[in-house]
Amino acid sequence: MAEDPPQEALVAKRDDLFDDANGDLAIGDLESAVDKYRRCVEIDPAFFDGWHALGMALMKTGQIKEAIGAGLQATTLKPNDLLAWTSLSQMFVQDGQIGAAEDAKANARILSLGGRVVKEDAED
Repeated sequence: MAEDPPQEALVAKRDDLFDDANGDLAIGDLESAVDKYRRCVEIDPAFFDGWHALGMALMKTGQIKEAIGAGLQATTLKPNDLLAWTSLSQMFVQDGQIGAAEDAKANARILSLGGRVVKEDAED
């Protein structure tokens, strides 16, 4: 039975893939970026930046339903992240889900005014 790679190695691989995906995005190779962002979140399902970037890249490629799924995962991981809610609102607009877009926009507005969508524990 093969041993799992050490956590540090997985984080390093995730971060390298994420950097490569960002480079692909910068030069307009969206499909390659999407593939690498997907691999990032497969390695680390709790990687907020990977989910957010995946959602945005999927939206740019027209894969709106999957983009919304990634955007929802990002807001689940960091429910008080202004950019995540703003991006999710854009995804819902592109999908024609205006009510959901307005709800996400309202959460972004709360955060922009210094409020919280989800009260965090004192330990967080």
